This record gives sequence, C-alpha cells and structure tokens, in this order.
Amino acid sequence: MGEGLVVEGLESGYGEMQVLWGVSLRVNRASMTVVLGPNGAGKTTLLRTIMGINKPWKGKVIMEGEDVTFVPPHEKVARGMTLVPEGRRLFPELTVEENLLLGAYTRISTRSTAGYREALSQVYELFPRLRERRGQKAGTLSGGEQQMLAIGRALMSEPRILLLDEPSQGLAPKIAIQIIDLLSNLRRERGLTILLVEQNIAAALKNADYAYVMEQGVIIKEGERDKILHDESIRQAYLGL
Repeated sequence: MGEGLVVEGLESGYGEMQVLWGVSLRVNRASMTVVLGPNGAGKTTLLRTIMGINKPWKGKVIMEGEDVTFVPPHEKVARGMTLVPEGRRLFPELTVEENLLLGAYTRISTRSTAGYREALSQVYELFPRLRERRGQKAGTLSGGEQQMLAIGRALMSEPRILLLDEPSQGLAPKIAIQIIDLLSNLRRERGLTILLVEQNIAAALKNADYAYVMEQGVIIKEGERDKILHDESIRQAYLGL
C-alpha cells in the first residue's frame, strides 16, 4: 500500500509552551487513521504542525516519500495535502459556490475554467444538497451542511492527503455518523489518505484502519482498529463502556 504520510519525532507549541513531545505516526496510502484523545491532548496542534500552520520545532513531516517539514501551507495544498480545520472556517457572507471555488485557488495557474467546473461538478455529485443551495450564503446553512461545504471546499484542491479536525463537532449524532461514513467512502472510492482527529470515537473507530491515542502531547497507544476497540482502558476512558 505504501506510506502516504509519515511524522517522525514532531515537537511544537505556542510561544515557550511546548505542546507536542516527539510525536511519531504513519498513515498508509488510501487508509483512514484516527487520532483520539481528551481535550488539550495536542491533537489540533498536531494537525496544524503537519500542515505547516504551526512551525515545527523538531522532527519531520514526510509526504509520499518527500520531506515537507518546512514547506508552507499553501505549497502543501498545491502538492496535494489539505486540512479541514476545526470550526469549518467558512466565509459566511459568501455563497456556497463562492466558498467552494476558493478551495481551488492553488490551481488557478494550472487549471482551465473547465477544470474548475469538473471539480465543482464532482463535489456537487458527492453533496447534492450543496448543489441545491449553491447560491445561498454559507452562514445560513445548517451545521451538517456547513461541514459538507468545508469538506467539499477541501476536495476542490484535489488532495491526495486529507487532514480533518473534529468534523463531527456540534452535529447531531446521526449527521456526525453520516459525515464520517462519507469520509470512509472517499477513502475507498478515490483512494484518499485520511488523518482524522475526532471526538465521536465510536463512529471514527468503526471506519478507521488504524488509531493512535494522544495524551498531553504524547502518543500513549496505537494499533489497528479492533485492537483499540477492544482495549479495556480505551473502552472505559473514551467509550463509556
């Protein structure tokens, strides 16, 4: 299958406060890997540092065999890595379609209008509800629709590696499960490599191939989905079982 994303000994933080302490993980191509852990564990910082939004203090980020540790975020997007941030970060006063087209900005110099339209058409095929609301302002959408828009906008850059930070946050349980199931389908049908930070642990583990557990900026456990699902300490701490 090969490695899509490799993180080696990553350290980072804010000001003088260190948040990540030598984090290492691997995400195989066309697989879904989930990072679990309590609030404040460093999961968001991990994704931001992989993406280059936070500068790494130490360690490496390797994308499909290429060292991209200090490559800036916009260049990582151009190379095929995209982050769907926590809180969606949409432009509420812009329409659905305007938000989607902003996701294709790195392709401006390399793609024709026809190319954008093809990418847009694929997103609308994936999310028919967005097509129905293409002229509606993003701020007027429901929470689930906004999350679809955030994912659709990320897909407009045609990523091979997709990072997602808490995509089910604030959504009704049924909608949250639909979003994570959709991500699993993208992995299978499009061969996307997905690294997912998620609070809906049951839904995430149902779809994940591999999982890491973070606490206080350190990976404390890792394993294939079934191993983590049946780990008694994980079941008690995170699944309430």
